[in-house]
Amino acid sequence: MQLYPAIDLKDGHCVRLLKGDMAKATVYHHDPAAQAAAFAQMGFRYLHVVDLNGAVSGSLVNRPAVEAILKAVDVPVQLGGGIRTMETIDSWLEAGIARVILGTIAVKYPALVKEAAAAYPGRIAVGIDAKAGMVATHGWVETSTVRAVDLARQFEDVGVAAIIYTDIARDGTLAGPNVEETAALAEAVRIPVILSGGMSTLRDIAAVRARQDAGIEGIILGRALYEKTIDPKAALQLVGGG
Repeated sequence: MQLYPAIDLKDGHCVRLLKGDMAKATVYHHDPAAQAAAFAQMGFRYLHVVDLNGAVSGSLVNRPAVEAILKAVDVPVQLGGGIRTMETIDSWLEAGIARVILGTIAVKYPALVKEAAAAYPGRIAVGIDAKAGMVATHGWVETSTVRAVDLARQFEDVGVAAIIYTDIARDGTLAGPNVEETAALAEAVRIPVILSGGMSTLRDIAAVRARQDAGIEGIILGRALYEKTIDPKAALQLVGGG
């Protein structure tokens, strides 16, 4: 099981939101590249980066910060937020991003996801952010009428590397993950699923790991690392990565 430290970018800073609310951002580091390097030094083997401004606007607002992160670390980086055209996908993969995450575009133009997955096998992930099981888009500002599981099923057998499933109601709360809903989604598709939202303690990691057989292959860790409610070394040891 892979652990993904989260670096969420807002106005060039490393932040965490509460339940996806851009107005409720806590700044944890003013130098995202330094934070990325610190995570790599802790032993994490993959980083999860999101351009929050880009997710809302659909443009590459925090590109300089992302490029600085790529220069600062040797570990693979997956990136989401505002990636809505093939040209942008091409650009980021050529820049050194290991995997791009497509969210809003997966709802609006699923054909683009399939095109990208065919062009870049194993390098395209789908980000599904849900409120009460319904998919939210545009940086979680809008809630669609699409069920998360129905969206996930659209991308079976097209080469998508992973689904990153976020329960928005849990995100940034340290209230514990929605393991059962994530496991149910993972069991409904053959695509590996990465859980995001609510992680708080080592017990949470153990609870997710216990459902690994459902198809949950990874966990994104955000506020729990910044608030030090999860010890990085202990977390990596728990999943066999440290």
